[in-house]
Amino acid sequence: MMILDGGMGQELVARAGKATSLWSVQALLDAPEVVRQVHDEYFAAGADIATTNSYSVLPDRLEPHGMLDRLEELARLACQLASDAREAHGSGMVAGGLGPQGFSYQPDKAPPAEQAAEAYAKLAQIHAQYVDVHLLETMSSVDQARGGLMGAGVTGNPVWVALSVRDDDGTRLRSGELVSDVMPLLEEFDPAAVFINCSKPEAVDTAVPILAKSGRVVGAYANGFTGIAADFNKVGSTVDMLSARRDLGPNAYADFADGWAANGATIIGGCCEVGPAHIAELSRRLKTT
Repeated sequence: MMILDGGMGQELVARAGKATSLWSVQALLDAPEVVRQVHDEYFAAGADIATTNSYSVLPDRLEPHGMLDRLEELARLACQLASDAREAHGSGMVAGGLGPQGFSYQPDKAPPAEQAAEAYAKLAQIHAQYVDVHLLETMSSVDQARGGLMGAGVTGNPVWVALSVRDDDGTRLRSGELVSDVMPLLEEFDPAAVFINCSKPEAVDTAVPILAKSGRVVGAYANGFTGIAADFNKVGSTVDMLSARRDLGPNAYADFADGWAANGATIIGGCCEVGPAHIAELSRRLKTT
């Protein structure tokens, strides 16, 4: 069992005491030392993998803020901070996070796969100088995942792809397509691991066994949101529109994770609203099995 780290963006928002439309990028600008601190805390809690704070370091996220010219600088900073934390810890992996283009949970706003692949390829080539693996996160349709896999595949590094499913139906991607519809894509691109991420734990419960049928390395990391607000749907939206569950402390979250492990997941961590205390409990339970 490998333990992935927990959420970065929401942890940074909580520590800053405010949310901006740049989300996790704001900390790269204002307080990169806090990003490093969070990485350090996740390693100390038992994480084996640090995910770079680069989910929102994407052209279509930076351009509306007049920051497109800082794309490479911020991508390198995010990767360096995770890499430095790994070196200080003395072991572990670094996963280069690549978030969804268009907007999270809104695959209809994503560019076509071929266009998306160009942006992902540029970023993956930067990340590859620092990271062990590329991690495509919150891919919410088959075509969105295709664009990510096409782009990230250019470096020769292993690629992990994480799919986000509907909170009310874990058999379906947020696009409405069945999770099983992604199987031909996995055969075509052969990612080193496939995950379910940034969905309610209850939905992850349903989706993990479907992925496990593929015979691939399967992972899982759920979020702790009560749900995704309908108007949280465009660049410029701030995460204070979303609320955290109050019934998903470290023990409750780890109870879900026990089930994912029993159903075949071998890389488990946390997404938004899942912090270092949760990762410590995952490590305590799952690393002994």
